[in-house]
Amino acid sequence: MGPIALAFGLALLAWVLVVGDLLRRHRPAWHWYLAGYPATACRVMFTWRKVAMLNDLAVSTRAPRGLLGDLVVKGDPLRPVVPRLSFPRANRMGLTATVRLHAGQTPATYMKAADALVHAWKVHAVRVTSPERGLVLLTATASDPLARPGLASAPAALLSALIGVLESGGAWVMDLRLVPHWLIAGATRSGKSTLLARLITQLAPQPVALVGIDCKGGMELGLFADRLSALTTCRREAVAVLAALVDDMQERMHACRTAGVRSIWELPDKLRPIPVVVIVDEIAELYLSDGRRESKAEAEQCSTLLLRMAQLGAALGMHLVVAGQRVGSDLGPGVTALRAQLGGRICHRVNDPGTAEMTLGDLNKDAVVVAQSITPDEKGVAVCTGPEGGWSRARSHLTSTEEASATARKHADLTPELPAIDRALAALEGDDK
Repeated sequence: MGPIALAFGLALLAWVLVVGDLLRRHRPAWHWYLAGYPATACRVMFTWRKVAMLNDLAVSTRAPRGLLGDLVVKGDPLRPVVPRLSFPRANRMGLTATVRLHAGQTPATYMKAADALVHAWKVHAVRVTSPERGLVLLTATASDPLARPGLASAPAALLSALIGVLESGGAWVMDLRLVPHWLIAGATRSGKSTLLARLITQLAPQPVALVGIDCKGGMELGLFADRLSALTTCRREAVAVLAALVDDMQERMHACRTAGVRSIWELPDKLRPIPVVVIVDEIAELYLSDGRRESKAEAEQCSTLLLRMAQLGAALGMHLVVAGQRVGSDLGPGVTALRAQLGGRICHRVNDPGTAEMTLGDLNKDAVVVAQSITPDEKGVAVCTGPEGGWSRARSHLTSTEEASATARKHADLTPELPAIDRALAALEGDDK
């Protein structure tokens, strides 16, 4: 029976390993609940005390003192007291545990210890948040959810675009009705252009006007010209188009005031003007000046017009999506003023810390650090803000240029005409002649 039992045990072990590997590849959530979570939960509980001691998460009370006549009697020193950790609770992406802070402790200490927790628990990442005073929530992610993002789903809505997947596994959605204006930063080959292609692909079937401003000769947005109501390829054209849109915005304001409403969304359908989404690729090209008087005047005009659209456009159906490789205060004070009006922020891998700080620094310092840690291998990965003010790592779905161009051609018949822009560009051509 000995050899038979051994053979049976080996066969059972082999079967368990095969089934485990299949589950890990095809049903990662099942594999996590059955095998990963029990092992990780035990590791968390067994290592907590040691990790807390080594990373200054424990506190020590002062040794008791007493008086015996005129003599001061000291008690034995107390051992450091480790904060109490709740038993880890499983979720499909990892686990969570809460820590009750001792008096005088702050969540900042736990944020500094996050990397140590990652190594001790053998997980992908640990996020530290404080849902209420005196409590810290530790959220451990078992593996990188952005390594193989699935196709998350989201309900279709006007001016809403399914961009990709969040680190939590949920859908990454850019909803321009909730967050009307966006700033997107990213170095070359970081995924910025792919994200813009995905955005255009999602908005193309919708009854919206898309206006492209690409002062790099139209190399990026020119691929989607069939679905664009207007495409400018130089700053002079951009000034004319933006001025026409600001004039149109004034007409929309008059229509709302006449109807006694505060936004175009309160107007009847037959009176509601079509929403306009202005996509700017490489914002620096609009702000940089070569020193010539005409160039400086055009840059100032672009700055003023973009700022007016950002300040007043949300209720009037005018939306801005501004992208650039580098976004910094060195481009001029207008960039900082515009940045304050762009509530949505997306930061891919960037080449300089200043761009990450400019994109996310006024919202959350932790988000800046996470954005700077994105590696060149993580194409499409970005730190994005949510409609409720939080932030998350996310990854956009891969949308090839060919797919985006084909979608633009397919929905070319939906491209609305914008007479104000057409007249402005025609007048510009007349001046050139």
